[in-house]
Amino acid sequence: MTTATAPAPHSAFDAASLDRLIAGSRLPAWASELRRAALDSAMRLGLPERRDENWMRTDLRLFRPGAWGPRPAPAAVAMPAGLLGTAIASGEILETGFDDVSPSARESGRLAGRLHAIDGHVVHESLDPAVAAKGVLFGSAERLLADHGETLRPHWFRVIDSQADWFAAMHAAFHAASAVLYVPAGVRIAEPLEVLSAITDGGVDTSHVLVVLGEGAEATVLTETAGGGAAGAGSGGFHGNSGSGFHGNSGSGGFHGNSGSGGFHCGGTEIVVGKNAFLRIVNLQNWNTGVWHVARQKAVVHDRGRLQWTLGALGSRLSQVAQDVALVGRDASAQVNGVMFTEGRQQLVYNTLQHHEAPSCKSDLLYKGALQDRSRLVWRGMIKVDKAAQKTDGYQRNDNLMLSDEARADSIPGLEIEADDVRCTHGATSGRVDAEQLFYAQARGLSADEAARLVVAGFFQQVFDRITIAPVREALARAIGSRIRRVR
Repeated sequence: MTTATAPAPHSAFDAASLDRLIAGSRLPAWASELRRAALDSAMRLGLPERRDENWMRTDLRLFRPGAWGPRPAPAAVAMPAGLLGTAIASGEILETGFDDVSPSARESGRLAGRLHAIDGHVVHESLDPAVAAKGVLFGSAERLLADHGETLRPHWFRVIDSQADWFAAMHAAFHAASAVLYVPAGVRIAEPLEVLSAITDGGVDTSHVLVVLGEGAEATVLTETAGGGAAGAGSGGFHGNSGSGFHGNSGSGGFHGNSGSGGFHCGGTEIVVGKNAFLRIVNLQNWNTGVWHVARQKAVVHDRGRLQWTLGALGSRLSQVAQDVALVGRDASAQVNGVMFTEGRQQLVYNTLQHHEAPSCKSDLLYKGALQDRSRLVWRGMIKVDKAAQKTDGYQRNDNLMLSDEARADSIPGLEIEADDVRCTHGATSGRVDAEQLFYAQARGLSADEAARLVVAGFFQQVFDRITIAPVREALARAIGSRIRRVR
């Protein structure tokens, strides 16, 4: 198990903290200037307001920006084990999708590379030498931008909009322990690469992930978040007053480092799929239930490129995620799979966009969520078709299963179509578990909890069947199954 360091006091997200971050960094000058420009934007933007369509269903009243900031490298604590990396290492067969991979490689349970970070500090990075020999770049963004800046500069913070809101700008200014994967044209990586970002109780993670596949390249990437504190475990983390904003200093209340203070993630993901390239990527959000989670994620897919993007959302106190796919080249395609489970008083808000910018492209999105206790799930999806994107085939669907009377799900599908030769459909359902199904299962000897798990497993099976990475499919199913209690 990888070890990292113990919690330590932190500074606020402010100009002085940014100066210290840049002074201790290997990033090239152009990357540091992007940081400073982003901080200037954050100072102007302020927190998102409820009149913003993406934020009107997100409750930020208890979030205190001045309570969070960069943390120094911590003393020894155990790095949480990631669900995905553990599943791969278990030796389950990998369905790589590559015809020329030997059976031994398919069943090896190996990872081609790993990057592990905790509280914004990289504690481990590695890459298979055979993969590196093909020209693949993988590991710490700070190291790779310093050594290969001209290769990565056209993509670094070029895909997501760092001016979108305060969180996006602060992420662009204070990103740390970030990961880069660059696969040259024609290179195919059979084994997955893992990026695991963790925090201690009350910790902060601002990691960024950049994945770039050249023409004809293929790869599988597993990204996961873990750790933080549980909701309601203590009173720390929210003592800063609401007026302190991101100008908070040590005298304004701020973060006191108490146990039970949850945590804060402010992250971003950028994906570039080149012509005829194929990427499978998994984003698993598995924080403990006291963590504030805000992320902006976007993929750009070029001519005949293929993307399979699987998102799992199991943890956090509140999540606010923007997941965008832009199909910018002819015959590009994207399949997006979402698996979500909420409990307690969790609130998850996911805004998805399938943007068809070129002709003859296909997008297929399926999100499924199950809600327990008094939790809430919001999905707002949009298929946008530009005038030039004739012959578009777009589909989106969101299904939610309520496991208690107090749970609430909001599904808001939408279409914005400017072309006239398209096929675009959407749908959404929300409902409770069929009592007859539970009775049938219990009549055959199952307990109430076992019956609930069986029904929920059947509900998720449609989206699990779309996940072609067998260990990931099984890990998500086990994680959800372990959380399910009897239907109320």
